Amino acid sequence: MLERFFHLKEHGTCLRNEILAGITTFLAAAYIIFVHPDMLAATGMDKGALTTVTCLVAGLASLLMALWANVPIMLAPGMGLNAFFTYTLVINQKLPWQTALGIVFLSGIFFLILTWLGFRERVLKAIPVSLQQATAVGIGLFIAFIGLQNLGLIIDNPATLVGLGPINRPALLGLVGLLLAILLEIRKVRGALLFSILAVTALAIFSGETNLPQTLVSLPPSPAPIAFQLDIIGALNLSFWAAIFTFMFMDLFDSLGTLLAVCQEAGMVKEDGKIPGLPRMLTADALATVGGALLGTSTTTAFLESASGVSDGGRTGLTGAVTGILFILSAFFAPLVGTVPPCATAPALIMVGVFMMRGMGKIDFYDFEEGAPAFFTIVFMPLSYSISTGLAFGFLSYVLIKIALGKWRQCDPFLAGAAILSLISLWH
Repeated sequence: MLERFFHLKEHGTCLRNEILAGITTFLAAAYIIFVHPDMLAATGMDKGALTTVTCLVAGLASLLMALWANVPIMLAPGMGLNAFFTYTLVINQKLPWQTALGIVFLSGIFFLILTWLGFRERVLKAIPVSLQQATAVGIGLFIAFIGLQNLGLIIDNPATLVGLGPINRPALLGLVGLLLAILLEIRKVRGALLFSILAVTALAIFSGETNLPQTLVSLPPSPAPIAFQLDIIGALNLSFWAAIFTFMFMDLFDSLGTLLAVCQEAGMVKEDGKIPGLPRMLTADALATVGGALLGTSTTTAFLESASGVSDGGRTGLTGAVTGILFILSAFFAPLVGTVPPCATAPALIMVGVFMMRGMGKIDFYDFEEGAPAFFTIVFMPLSYSISTGLAFGFLSYVLIKIALGKWRQCDPFLAGAAILSLISLWH
């Protein structure tokens, strides 16, 4: 039955690989269960309800992507998008969180319309192959940067912005896990990232870095305080259209960049840059944002950590289905999930960065027309801590270079439009 539905053999995978990959993706992204509610709780939303909704939205959205599009990509409330929701809309602009949820809902509706009109797919098709490869590399560096931060090896430095952190016990445990993952990968061991996560978690428990939970199962808090509490009418105020546009822009390029990078890693991108099944992926992504807003959370989007499961062998929607089910179950097993420390999942993120550097060799940096925009795309993603910013600089520089050389006809109209949107976003 699973073979007929997910076409495992056709994708060169098997049940074991898919299950291990789904578990790896879940463990790499499970931090969202704790980080996301903490962030949105600053708006005054109920933290217990947020935890339950985070698990439900991540689980149901990932299942939608898995069953509808048959791809190993998980969806969850997006980091960065939740920061804009919390600190810009609610805290700085003093909007009620109910109105902010209404803005997220409307951005999702417009996103869905743009998807049905083929706009999002058309934008992706307009991106040159060099920028597509650069997107995967840039996101790989971004993921590795996040992993190094989670490990405590990269920290804030007032003089140089970033610096080397102390080599303490969590960092040592993470480095052991990283070495183990590298050695297992060299030995071609399937599930290398998962085994590394489990091994470091065991060492962390033994060393006292993390503790076994006092209880394994608990009833999740009710989502009622935030579910269906959004204020759509209030969000229709003309003064909020800039916020709706910002959500749309951030999610457009975050999701496109993530989908492109993960599909590149999974070998799903054709030589001409086309991705089979892309319309369904984009529809699932847009529907997840609408449904997430209704349940009470900020924009839901494709997650970078999907690449960890893909790197561990995941190739079909069965990987995403396993991840989605684990997120739903995690609402009842939150104490157990909390046992896995950041130093156990950080090596998996760093390894994903290593895997995604493979596309670097496919970019011709001797051709500055292609190489310079690719460089800007790559470097701005980790340094600005934003996928959409990296893409904005890539699009804008590519189009400006072509115009300056008198080759503006080589620019796809949709790419030119993306460059204009990028300029507006960067200027704003």
